[in-house]
Amino acid sequence: MLSGLDPHSAYLDAEEFTELQVGTSGEFGGLGIEVGMEDGFVKVISPIDDTPAQKAGLKPGDLIIRLNDTPVKGMTLSDAVKIMRGKPKSKIVLTIVREGEPKPFKVTIIRDIIKVKSVKKRMLETGYGYLRITSFQAKTTTSVIDAIKALNKENKAPLKGLVIDLRNNPGGVLNAAVGVSDAFLNDGKIVYTDGRIEDSKMQYFAQKGDVLNGAPIVVLVNQGSASASEIVAGALQDQKRALIVGKKTFGKGSVQTVLPLDEKTAVKITTARYFTPLGRSIQAEGIEPDILVEPLKVTGSKDTGFEMISEASLSGHLANPNEAKQSKPENKDKRKQDTVLDSLDSKKEKDKTDASLAEKDYQLYEALNLLKSMDLIQNHLSKKQENK
Repeated sequence: MLSGLDPHSAYLDAEEFTELQVGTSGEFGGLGIEVGMEDGFVKVISPIDDTPAQKAGLKPGDLIIRLNDTPVKGMTLSDAVKIMRGKPKSKIVLTIVREGEPKPFKVTIIRDIIKVKSVKKRMLETGYGYLRITSFQAKTTTSVIDAIKALNKENKAPLKGLVIDLRNNPGGVLNAAVGVSDAFLNDGKIVYTDGRIEDSKMQYFAQKGDVLNGAPIVVLVNQGSASASEIVAGALQDQKRALIVGKKTFGKGSVQTVLPLDEKTAVKITTARYFTPLGRSIQAEGIEPDILVEPLKVTGSKDTGFEMISEASLSGHLANPNEAKQSKPENKDKRKQDTVLDSLDSKKEKDKTDASLAEKDYQLYEALNLLKSMDLIQNHLSKKQENK
C-alpha cells in the first residue's frame, strides 16, 4: 500500500529499519573495512583507520574466503556484509588468502562500533582545498568545520578557495544539509518545506559565521547528487555563495518522515517538498549547474624529450633590465642559465601535476581552474576598491 503512494514511501522491516539508522547515524557494529567482490570472494579494498580490521592486520587486496565456518563463495556482497556486521564485542573468524602467503590463514576479530566518515579532505595545491561529502549524517556538519580547520592548518594560512564534491552523494539527514550550508553563509534562507498540513511547513535560515570568510567555493554535482546534496547546492547557488559545476542533479525534492511502529519496524512516508531560497522546487527538476562540465576522459600529451624553447634560451638574448646590475661577469651566464633551467623545471612539474589531475578527474580539474579564476577576480576587485 505504501509503495503505491510514491517511489520513496515504504514499510521498513527490521533489517531495513536498522540499515536506515546506520545510514543516518554513520555508526554500526562491525569490523571497519571497505570491501568489494572479486572472483566470488570478498576482497578487502581498505581497512579503515583505528578499527578492529586495521588492528588485526588486514591489508588491501586480501581475499576473505570464509566467514567463521561459512564459505563466501556463492554469497552476495550484501549477505557477506550482514555476517561481518554484528554486536560490538562479538567475535568473528575470517579465513584470508593473501598474495605472498603460501596458504590461507585465519584472523580472529572482535567487532566494535565503527564510525563511517562522511567527509574526506585534501589540498589540491597551495591555497586550494578539497572536501568530499559522501553522505549527510548526524555529524557531517561538525566534520566539515573540522576539515576546514585542518586544511587551513595544513596550508599554514586561510584557504584561497574550496571545492566541495557532492557527486554521487545520495543525501541523508536534512539537518546536516542545513548545517553544512549554514557553515558557508552569514545570513538568508537555506531551504523551506511545504506540504498539506501545517506541521510540514518549515523554514531554515543561516546564522552569522562563514568558516571560509568569503573565500570562493565551487560545488561539484552530477546526476547522482540527490536530496540533501541538492539542498546544499541550491542554497549556495541562490545565495550567490558558490558556483555549481558538473551535471544536472537527480531531482529528489521530497521530504520523508520516518514513523516507528515498534522498536524494530517503521513506516517511511512522504510529507512535503523542498524549495530553494528563491522558491525553486527541486522535485523532478534538480539543480542546473551554473557551468556544465561533462566527465570526460583526458589523455595526457606524450613527452617528446625536448624542452620548451623561449627567448631566454636563445644564445646572446638581451638581458632583462630588471636583473641586478651588479654581478660578477664570470657567474652571469651561468646564473642566467640556472634561472632558465629552474623556471623550466618548475613549469614542467606543474604541468605534470595539472595533467595528472585532468586525466584522473577532468571535472575536478576544471573546478580547480574555475576556483583559481574566482580568487583572482575577487582579489582584483578588492584591490580596486582599496585604491578608490
